[in-house]
Amino acid sequence: MYSIRCSRFLALAMVPIAVVSTLANLLLLFPDLDYRYLAEGHVTREAVWCTGIWLTGFVVLVAARGFASSHTKEGCCLFRTDMLCRTAYSCVAACAAGLCFLINENGLNNGPLCLHNGTEGLEWERPLKRQNMDEKSYLYKPERWPSACVEPRGVVMWNIVLFSIVMAASGLQAIICTVQILHAVLGVIFGPGFCKNKVTPA
Repeated sequence: MYSIRCSRFLALAMVPIAVVSTLANLLLLFPDLDYRYLAEGHVTREAVWCTGIWLTGFVVLVAARGFASSHTKEGCCLFRTDMLCRTAYSCVAACAAGLCFLINENGLNNGPLCLHNGTEGLEWERPLKRQNMDEKSYLYKPERWPSACVEPRGVVMWNIVLFSIVMAASGLQAIICTVQILHAVLGVIFGPGFCKNKVTPA
């Protein structure tokens, strides 16, 4: 049976995941570790939105703190109120993680913003972005990566790795939050005995 110890462990697991997501999003803002691309507006909008920092990072951590507290509520009504609060916290965190995942997936699929050889010479665009739905994604054409961008150096691989890290972090958090939601809902249904690995009458 799902226990309080497991609940606390999952909540604590959110902390390193949030830190990883925050660091990955910060690095996305500085391609080639150079601040001038951000200052000149040559960073993809999905990275600038910083969802890996304020959604998968801040919002999820605040919500995680809500369902990491110990089950000390005495009485059936107080316990169920606590479980309902945990459900709300978990739902907020799951939505935040899910939104972060979708935004960063879009950033990954559209490719980096970079200086490339266009029809009118060098210009800042997203050359790897699909022009139509039938076109195969650049992610399946690694031979295009080295020649796609002139500047920043190695920005294609930079974006692929970092966006993937943020997506993995937000995906893990969404899974953890879903488990917490199920746990809280079962706690509401079965009462205090559920979290003690023993179901008692309501």
